[in-house]
Order: sequence, then C-alpha cells, then structure tokens
Amino acid sequence: MSPVSTKAKAGLVLLLATLGVIGFVVFKNSNKPAPVPVIETVPVVQATSTIKVIGHSVEGRDIVAHIYGNGPKHLVFVGGIHGGYEWNSTLLAYTFVDYLTSHIESLPKNLTISIIPSMNPDATYKVTHKEGRFVAEDVTTNETILKEARFNNHAVDLNRNFDCNWQPKSTWQSKIVSAGTSVLSEPEAQAISTFIIDHHPTAVIFWHSKSNAVYASQCNDGIPNATQELMKTYADASGYKAVPSFDAYKVTGAVEDWLASINIPAITVELKTHEAIEWDKNLAGSMALIKYYGQ
Repeated sequence: MSPVSTKAKAGLVLLLATLGVIGFVVFKNSNKPAPVPVIETVPVVQATSTIKVIGHSVEGRDIVAHIYGNGPKHLVFVGGIHGGYEWNSTLLAYTFVDYLTSHIESLPKNLTISIIPSMNPDATYKVTHKEGRFVAEDVTTNETILKEARFNNHAVDLNRNFDCNWQPKSTWQSKIVSAGTSVLSEPEAQAISTFIIDHHPTAVIFWHSKSNAVYASQCNDGIPNATQELMKTYADASGYKAVPSFDAYKVTGAVEDWLASINIPAITVELKTHEAIEWDKNLAGSMALIKYYGQ
C-alpha cells in the first residue's frame, strides 16, 4: 500500500475542516423556521371541498351535500327530488360533482357551490338496486316501478311537502298525490329545509325531468326580480325555454315556491327526457350562473 503524500494529507485536512464548518452552520441553524414562500394570490378559491351528510331518508340512507369553496355567495344545486322516476337528474348532479372536483381551482373566490345529488335516495334505490352512484345501464325499464319511484317510502311526493299553500293532498299531472301529514312531515324535506335555513343560499337550482324548460318560483306575491334574472341567465346559456309560471296543473307545497316565500331565488330546470342528462346544455347554464354570481 503506497503511503499518502504530504500534499494529499494537506488537501484532506482542508476538506474535513471545510465540511466541519458547514456542518456547524447547518446544526446551528437547524432549529430556525424555514422562510415562508411568497405565492402570488389569484382570484380563485383554495382547492378544498367537503362532503357533508345533511340528513337521512325514511329508510335511513344518507342525504349528502358536496360543498366546494367558502365564499359568501352560495349556489345550491339539487337533483333527485323525484327519485328514480327522474333518475337522470341525480346522474346529472353527480356528473357536475365530478366536473367541479376536477375544476375547483377555477371557482371564483366569492362563491360556495353545494350539490345535493339525490334528495330522495330511497326512491332512487328502487330503480337502481344499488347504493350511491349509478349509470344509465343500472336503471330498470319497468314503467310501473319508475312511476312508483317518484315518491319517498311514505308514498309522499316530496315536492308537495313544503310551506307554500301546503295541503295534505295535491296533484301530479291528473293524479291525486299525498303531500304528507303536515308541512315538512318527511325526513328528506326536513333535511333540505334545515340545510337551506342554516346556510341561506344566494340561489337554488333544482334539476327535474321532463318538461324541457326552466321555470321560475313564486308564492302568492309574484316572481321576484332576482328570480327572473336567475331563470333568464340559466335559460339563455343552456338553450332551454324560460317559463315564468308553471300552469299545466295546480301545484301546492313545492320546495321552489317555499324558497320564494322566504326570499331565496330558485328555479326548476326540467330536462327534455327521463334518460339523457343533456350535459352540454346544463354545464353551460350552471357555468353562466357561476360567472353571473362570481362577479
């Protein structure tokens, strides 16, 4: 083994000394907090979302809200109030959940968006035979089951159970339907009502099928200007016809009309069929509202 030269020894000593100084400096400063990076602020929300159980159905199924952002203006989108009979409104809502999950960084910082995909999960389960999400191929084609799946498991039409001209019996097309034993007698209606009262949203959008139009809400005092603007904004962007008043038959106890009675603008968006979600049209309408209220 060759001896180490004097020059090499000197170099090694210098290297060890240098490393020692560096190590001392690192050790001395190891307890100091790291500098906070400067991040340019942009007018969008933090990338946050929440899934919240807001109530339960007659059979105990969760009624869930997917909540995005934390701005002061709050838009609420609701699907599936008529359960399996209008299952495409629930599928549309879940598709919007997926869209916002992938694009949450684009939400204006002054908005909160809540999506309640299924207000009537028991009735949706009747036509899908599985919990949670579903696709069109899962849905039964039995017309009798589909019509029965409009109601909750107390056989109540949930969109007749709210406090605007409520009566124990109401109508759906040419049929007499149960509106419950009293206002908000049904747990699903209670869940939505409590969520609305607790959050007092800026506007609420309900997805239904199949009248192929956007309807305003009112309760005895005419249509408020804010509701007309809500209807027009969604209709213009989506291509659905704007219809101020639903007059095909008399409706009592509708959730949208109850919202009008407490001065919260609300609209009913009716898809063209009971099958398609008409995604492009409804994405355009929804994004138009996000732009309108996000200014």
